[in-house]
Order: sequence, then C-alpha cells, then structure tokens
Amino acid sequence: MESFIVSNDHVESNCGTSSSSSSMEPKRKRRRIESQEDADGGGGNQNATVKRWRTEKEQQIYSSKLLQALRHVRSRNQSQTTGRGRDVRETADRVLAVSAKGATRWSRAMLSSSLSLRLKRRHRKVKVAAVIGCNRLKKELKTTEMLNKKKNKKLPVVDMKLRVLGRLIPGCRKASCLNLLEEATDYIAALEMQVRAMAALAEILAAAAQSSPADDRLGANVAS
Repeated sequence: MESFIVSNDHVESNCGTSSSSSSMEPKRKRRRIESQEDADGGGGNQNATVKRWRTEKEQQIYSSKLLQALRHVRSRNQSQTTGRGRDVRETADRVLAVSAKGATRWSRAMLSSSLSLRLKRRHRKVKVAAVIGCNRLKKELKTTEMLNKKKNKKLPVVDMKLRVLGRLIPGCRKASCLNLLEEATDYIAALEMQVRAMAALAEILAAAAQSSPADDRLGANVAS
C-alpha cells in the first residue's frame, strides 16, 4: 500500500513537472514569435521608408519645398554674386533632411551641420588664428592622419570599407554595421529622389527662362 502511495506521488510529481514544462513551451514559442515579428517589423519599416522616397508624391512635396526655399535664399542674397552653387546645394540638403523628419542619423546630422554653418557665417568677424597656431595645427593634423593610415592598414578589408562608408554617410562614423547599412540604404534612396526632383526643376526653370524673353518681345511688339 505504501509503495502504491509513493508511486502515486511519483506520478503526480511527474505530471506536475510535465505540466510546468508544457506550460513553459508556449511561452518560449510566444517569445520566439514576438522576436521574429519585431525583426520583421524593423525590416518592414526600413523598406517602407525606402519605398517612400521612390514615390511620385514624395518627390512633388520635396520639389515644392525646395522651390520655396530656393526663392527665399535668392531674395535674401540678391547682392551676392559668389557661392550661389554652394547655397543651392546646402538648401537642397537641408530640405531633404527636413523631409526625412529627423528619423535617421543622416538627416539629424545634416540639420545640425546646417545650423552650425549658419552660426559660423554670423560670426565671420572673429579674428583668424596666428601663424604659429596655424602651423602647429597643421602638424597635429598631419600626425593624426599618419596614425589613422597606420590603423587602417591593420584593419581587415571589410572593416576598412565599412569605415569609408561611415564617413560618406552623415552622422554614421560610429554607427554599428547593421545601422550603417540601413542608413546607407535610406540615404541613397533619398539622394536618388533629390536628383530626380532637381533635374525636373531644372527643366521647368529652363523652359520658363526660354519662354520669358519671347513673351517680352511679344509684349514690346504689341506696345509698339
């Protein structure tokens, strides 16, 4: 009889362990599914942002904002004859970063760099450093460049290419490999959209410039 009780207790304990293990299995499966969904969701968001840059609607929105910004820059710098190409490039990049809504590293870096450039231009009257300080700075830069070259020689080929890519993408010098690739994919798609929009604007402006002299001549003939 005692052996029967022991066997029942043993059976009950086994049933308890089996039920606990069976209850743990759905939790583990649930965690695996959730982690997989999170991973898929991240990739889906990345693909959605890349597709957004390739839509006609996004290009039209960017073109209208860029045209307004260029008109503002032109009205502000009417007397300026040099540096217009640089102003156009900086304006196009700033509008592109604003269109990204600061959701990426490169857009935040471009916005912060444009702000720092504007602050530097406001303080142009600051005196230039002395010649000795400039020479010292040049020597320090040369030494740092030599040290960086030595470090780059020791790095594997893949790491060297990732480092070069991180320098090309704004704000991605210290990004991880996965984040760097995601930022590069989004940045390239945004630049392609920027090129398409600026090419379309250039065609429209060129056509308007060609038609305006003809309209002026027509108006002069009518007036005479």
